[in-house]
Amino acid sequence: MNEMTIPPAIPPRLNDVAPSFAARSTAGPITLSAFRGRWVLFFSHPADFTPVCTSEFIALARAAPQFEKLDCALLGLSVDSLNSHIAWIRDINERFAVKVTFPIVEDAAMVISRAYGMIDSSSESSATVRATFVIDPAGIIRAIVWYPMNVGRSVDELLRLVAAIQTAEQEDASTPEGWRPGDALVEQALIAQMDGDDLREGEAWYFREKRA
Repeated sequence: MNEMTIPPAIPPRLNDVAPSFAARSTAGPITLSAFRGRWVLFFSHPADFTPVCTSEFIALARAAPQFEKLDCALLGLSVDSLNSHIAWIRDINERFAVKVTFPIVEDAAMVISRAYGMIDSSSESSATVRATFVIDPAGIIRAIVWYPMNVGRSVDELLRLVAAIQTAEQEDASTPEGWRPGDALVEQALIAQMDGDDLREGEAWYFREKRA
């Protein structure tokens, strides 16, 4: 008997077009293409009604106005059913006095999760990693962050990440370690080398703050 081996799907990488999808969500039918023109923080969580995921959703809901200031939409996903999503966020709202307003996508068939590499293509388990994708207004993946199931993400770092990507693009510069909005930027390596004669104290030909 002949057996056919189906090659596993290749997870998207940085600067790839984000895989498109249409699905049900807590905000009604939703498509990724509907977010074109905006930044998107697209993130998976392993399961509803779990402690780490709940802590993340409380923090994300509280930080939603800050993401909105960055023109960045929040979009969650898990393989649980839509009814489970609705019951969970309703319980969060009632118990923790936090209103989760961003959509949560239903992916019971694991099609979206596998397309994004959140679940191995051959896996029978529905458990996903804590994957986060920053998608730009053109639908391009600009950052990918992976956390294990038992470690919660830092929402503050996700805010910083989106702001850093946007600022680096707007200013045609780079953001150094720990950069925060308002901090100095650094020149890209080639520019720093070309302007090596114009150095300030504490700078080098390979490390130079961006000039105004």
